[in-house]
Amino acid sequence: MHPEDIDLEITRLGECRIPSPMHDQHFMPDSERRLYHSDLPTIRKSLETGREPPAFEVGGPREKIFFNPAGLRCGIVTCGGLCPGLNDVIRAIVLSLYHHYGVRTVLGFPYGYEGLVAKHGHKPVELTLDLVNQIHQTGGTVLGSSRGAQDVGEIVNTLERLGIGILFTIGGDGTLRGAHDIAEEVRRRGRTISVVGIPKTIDNDISFVQSSFGFETAVAEARRASYAAHSEATGARNGVGLVKLMGRESGFIAAYAALADTQVNFCLIPEVRFTLEGFLQALKARLEKRAHAVIVVGEGAGQDLMEGSLGRDASGNVRFTDIGVFLRDKIKEHFQQIGMEINLKFIDPSYSIRSQPANARDAALCWLLGQSAVHAGMSGRTDMVVGTWEDTPTHVPIRLATSARKKIDPEGWFWSSVLASTGQPRTM
Repeated sequence: MHPEDIDLEITRLGECRIPSPMHDQHFMPDSERRLYHSDLPTIRKSLETGREPPAFEVGGPREKIFFNPAGLRCGIVTCGGLCPGLNDVIRAIVLSLYHHYGVRTVLGFPYGYEGLVAKHGHKPVELTLDLVNQIHQTGGTVLGSSRGAQDVGEIVNTLERLGIGILFTIGGDGTLRGAHDIAEEVRRRGRTISVVGIPKTIDNDISFVQSSFGFETAVAEARRASYAAHSEATGARNGVGLVKLMGRESGFIAAYAALADTQVNFCLIPEVRFTLEGFLQALKARLEKRAHAVIVVGEGAGQDLMEGSLGRDASGNVRFTDIGVFLRDKIKEHFQQIGMEINLKFIDPSYSIRSQPANARDAALCWLLGQSAVHAGMSGRTDMVVGTWEDTPTHVPIRLATSARKKIDPEGWFWSSVLASTGQPRTM
């Protein structure tokens, strides 16, 4: 996206007139910004055209807020697949609302956006301090989750009926698009309800966000799987350890797992196409040279090699054919045909990874994002998602965060580093 096409302006419900109840804090001025592009050529080009370089609004508490905490009611919803850290974010939002602003009523809506539609019959849960006290120690989400769009009009009806002033939506691309639609309907009705998103994607593929929570935990757990694959591979002559990891359209988990475990010999990601023939030839050469191989593959890799479509899920995502099973069968078939004995072990840790509690670094990120979301909502910001950029809390318009998926550049330094680590051919 060209710099001139990037509009990072954040929508606000109105002027902030109420003094913040927070004390002994460094309040963040609205003028504080962080550059999106930090390289000098891009900055110079923007200045030469008479435009200021695009810059994020920095998150944090404001000296004056929009909502009066007395009597304010807030809501939280979690959508999509599980991800390490969901409970941490829920807890962070509740604790920040309670301790920083004195908000006493926070409702959790069960099973995603379904919980905001009356016909599904889900009753909201009051998220008290006692209820959220220990939830960060377990994986999953205490609110449950679901996929798929719901009637936006009915969702806003529920928010109005329950007197919700701020709705926090925790989810990925589809969830954020839904949050944008909710904010648009609220705006159309002329209501003052803030909608603030917290980006949840284990694949780390949200645009304009440095890192999403759960990603580091996923990479750490993926490394356990690749360690196991290496042990299996070296424990038998011509051993092959094959690990399938998450990554529908972006291969960050597989790539970082390969860098974290330099015993990985092949890393296959959605952004880089390969031929089955080229891969099998490279695998044969590796076995002839070293008598073992470890392969990690992102779930969205190699989809062009397989026939047929599995349709779409409730969120509209394409249902991918299982690349792990496909490669397992093709590898076995190929080496059987050429008369070369191999010992292959296939490991798919996806569900055990995404249901893990957050590790220490992800837990800290969850706390930062949860607090940032509360500060943004209390200051009347809406139709936005919180994130970080250069380790600074930031505000991002939802329309930008969902404009495109963040992907690995096959010609960039990062992918070159992965290739240097694995030793695999650049093209296969």
